[in-house]
Amino acid sequence: MSEFLMKPKIDFAFKEIMMNEKARIGFLSTMLKLNPKDIKSSQILNTNLRKIHEDEKQGILDVRILMNNNTEIDIEIQLAPLSVWADRSLFYISKMYTEQISSGQDYSVFKKCVNISILDFVLFPEEQEFYSCFHIREDTRHILYTDKMEFHLLELPKLPKELKQDKNNILLWAKFINAERKEEFVMLAEKDPYIDSAYQQLQVISQDKQKRLEYETREKAIRDHNQLLLEAEQRGIQLGKQEGIQLGKQEGIQEEAIRIAKNLLSLNIPDDIIINSTHLSIEQLKSLKNE
Repeated sequence: MSEFLMKPKIDFAFKEIMMNEKARIGFLSTMLKLNPKDIKSSQILNTNLRKIHEDEKQGILDVRILMNNNTEIDIEIQLAPLSVWADRSLFYISKMYTEQISSGQDYSVFKKCVNISILDFVLFPEEQEFYSCFHIREDTRHILYTDKMEFHLLELPKLPKELKQDKNNILLWAKFINAERKEEFVMLAEKDPYIDSAYQQLQVISQDKQKRLEYETREKAIRDHNQLLLEAEQRGIQLGKQEGIQLGKQEGIQEEAIRIAKNLLSLNIPDDIIINSTHLSIEQLKSLKNE
């Protein structure tokens, strides 16, 4: 029990680490390239985004933070490959942005919204760098159109095996999030006081019996989800061999997609994740819910 440490890249563990104010300030100042002293306060917000219309997607963020300058931060972790990740992150940050204004207010109320995506898969295979930062700029002259939306991306599989010179400490934090062994955590904690606070918080939550139960439940749900996707792909391929590759893939994947969706519904996985994972339509998902 005393040797057990949660994996920070499991969203439950990362959320709990971000409850530690010093760790939270250290991570945010690193990703946003700020002096930690300039962050006077940071507040964890409700992670449910407002749903205005009945048929509108419900947004659920992993970690949502309000900074002292009213900048809103959305931190999300995605372990399974998701090719539409850019669309998903844009959807969430757009919801955050539009939530800021109410009827009768003018556009001056809008504050900056930042998305930080931590991915355990490669989104840009043609690029070697593990860290990317995106803004809305003019194509040829690179004039910043607005700084009200900003996207930071960490692709964990691209992390170098050895630590390199890292003046912003982004690599240190990425290594910490991706770490699994005590020796890795200790080494990284010794290099940065904010990561040390994150490691201390990780040790505390890892020894909490209730939190460990919640963590293991979440980890199992992720593992089951990934296994179901793998089985769906394998079954589709097998049916393709027996009945014709194209027809078999379509029928096998559709059948398996319905089974996966039922399992994910039983785990209370958000609708948008189920739709993105199975490619079922909204109507098909509604039908499954009514069964």
